[in-house]
Amino acid sequence: MNDIKSLPYASLGFDFVPPEWLPPGADEYHIRDTQLRKPLESYRPLDAGEIETLVLNANSCTDWARLLVRDPFDATLVRDCEFSGLVRIGTLSRTVIEHHDLTVPAGLSHSRIVSCDIGDGCAIHDCSYIAHYLIGDECVLIGNNEIHATNHAKFGNGIVMEGESEDVRVWIDVMNEAGGRSILPFDGMICADAYLWAKRRGNPRLLERFREMTQSAFDLRRGRYGEIGDCCVIKHNRIIKDVRIGPCAYVKGANKLKNLTINSSETERTQIGEGVELVNGIIGYGCRVFYGCKAVRFVIGNNTALKYGARLIHSVLGDNSSVSCCEMLNNLVFPAHEQHHNTSFLIAALVRGQSNMAAGATVGSNHNSRSNDGEIDAGRGFWPGLSTSLKHSSRFASYALLAKGDYPHELDLPLPFCLVNDDRSNDRLELLPAYWWLYNMYALMRNESKFAARDMRLTRVQAMEFSPFAPDTAEEMFRAIALLEEWAGRAAARANGTAIPADRDALRKIGADLLSSAEADVDRVEVLAENVENSGRPVVVLKAGKAWKAYRRMIRFYAVRALVSYLEDTPDAAAGRLADLFRDERITKWENLGGFVTPRFRVDELERRITDGEVSSWKEVHACYDAMVADYPADRAEHAYACLRDLDPQYREARDNRVRETRAAGSPNFLAGEFGRFVETTAYVEEQVFLTRRKDYDNRFRKATFEDEAEMAAVMGEMKTNPFVLKIRDEMEAWRTRAALVSSKLFGNAAG
Repeated sequence: MNDIKSLPYASLGFDFVPPEWLPPGADEYHIRDTQLRKPLESYRPLDAGEIETLVLNANSCTDWARLLVRDPFDATLVRDCEFSGLVRIGTLSRTVIEHHDLTVPAGLSHSRIVSCDIGDGCAIHDCSYIAHYLIGDECVLIGNNEIHATNHAKFGNGIVMEGESEDVRVWIDVMNEAGGRSILPFDGMICADAYLWAKRRGNPRLLERFREMTQSAFDLRRGRYGEIGDCCVIKHNRIIKDVRIGPCAYVKGANKLKNLTINSSETERTQIGEGVELVNGIIGYGCRVFYGCKAVRFVIGNNTALKYGARLIHSVLGDNSSVSCCEMLNNLVFPAHEQHHNTSFLIAALVRGQSNMAAGATVGSNHNSRSNDGEIDAGRGFWPGLSTSLKHSSRFASYALLAKGDYPHELDLPLPFCLVNDDRSNDRLELLPAYWWLYNMYALMRNESKFAARDMRLTRVQAMEFSPFAPDTAEEMFRAIALLEEWAGRAAARANGTAIPADRDALRKIGADLLSSAEADVDRVEVLAENVENSGRPVVVLKAGKAWKAYRRMIRFYAVRALVSYLEDTPDAAAGRLADLFRDERITKWENLGGFVTPRFRVDELERRITDGEVSSWKEVHACYDAMVADYPADRAEHAYACLRDLDPQYREARDNRVRETRAAGSPNFLAGEFGRFVETTAYVEEQVFLTRRKDYDNRFRKATFEDEAEMAAVMGEMKTNPFVLKIRDEMEAWRTRAALVSSKLFGNAAG
């Protein structure tokens, strides 16, 4: 009944591995012995006096000959314990172990221990059942109800052990509730791996190769013991089953931990806290999971926190993220994600990192199809406002900011750095492109700074591009410029009562002429966006002329920074290195591969190599990522040069001749002007950071809670000493100095 079997007491601790899964001549300990980090010959049997002492101290053992110890061993430190199977105990002497003001004596008491290896100098007290575990040196285990491993333990990896059926394999349904993008978790998985697997679904052979690579990455033999690394503190937990715990982890008060790998190290310590229930997952280095969190079928990256009742289900959450008091289902979220407050809800989404979910946001809660297969695809920097509700399926360019609202229709927003507003009073959708650059420079520049400052990882498998000014966003801005020109061209034709040109270039020319004119002239024409909202109501572009100019300025700011960073490393050869960057066409397709940016063709080539078997393991895939990251500065600089070249129509028209000329002559003359513009832009950035922050100090309602200026200064700090404003001032001055040095090498004069 109820799968309960009655077995002889003497069998406790034996036959961990069924005979049919033992290799010829091997015993049930053949894998366990390879896991043991101490020499087998360092263990010895107990002598008669030690056995007598143990018996007098209320200890029992099914076979004293199978209780082995290492010298020095003080038998008086073992009290009221039951031992079964082969148990090996490390050195034990009269010492105490202190952790966070908790001081406990080394030794074993009031515990049942079944077929375990216990490290040197451990303190194990009041543990009801510990079976088939290797416990490291100087560990503290107190008040645990159940710690054990099965002979088919997978430790959170999406594998099947020998003799198991395929239906026990654990999949994670990221990005789509219906399971059409399922992936297999594995220890070492990063967002780039999950993204490739979930996104590139049109190549069945690639998907099969990913499954094969995951399966082959682990030992599939039965009989591996669970592990608790050195210097772990494991106390007052109810159930720990099939969990591998790295060194220096702190696990306290958990309800249930099952089928997990918990990575931890002396320098990146992971903590699992009170009321937590975690099943079928991988936890990265330096993570914090506590206060009632629930996670099932998940991977969380390094330096990531789940707090205060967070729920994470069928999701992969990238490094440096923090999630609390909210729910996430069926998501792939890239690094540096923030989600807090009790009603935040994110479902069936790809969020490309550096993102923030405001209180009450229900992103993806509404399905518009006949099945639960809708998706949200949001570029990095995604920020839906308070109580925002979105429909499946929707897509957003990078750094989209959604004003508070219940958005009634699906959205496809191609404009980066854009503020979106649902104007119900006028029954229209409003778009303000380049909002961050135009009206909130403080927040934009702080984004770049804060994500780097919060990156406390020491284990950095996943590379990241933190800057908003990068090739992927530059290409989004190029596409936005083209769209604004088309939309403005149609608006101008409508306003003038003329026919709308069928030729796209002619239409863009009309739009560019309008957008480049005085702001008052542009504002007299209503510019309407197309194919942004799945509705018949108007979608109005606000400040189109300002946004068009801002995008161009932002691209230039990105491009010169990238060139300066690349060329300043070898200033004596700057001109020669610059000549190496010339190419006939700009690379227009870039991919955010889990947090770092790389040209699409490099990802396509990696896909081909994996499919063809040239890259045959996840370790090799990660080496390919490293190569992409190493190539990125040159790729970015080449792209930056092409961006500057292509911004001006006259450069585009004479591109082929100019490339040939500049390859022969060295630095192109137009770059000198771009370096001069860059100096002006750094001054603009510095000024706007100050001005946008000053709005908080000038706001009458912000001042209302303070009695006087002195109280306000004490609470908020003084504007003139604002640390971030001063930091940006120093950074912009540094950029001007760096640009001047490179400019002098390229053109024989200092920029600006």
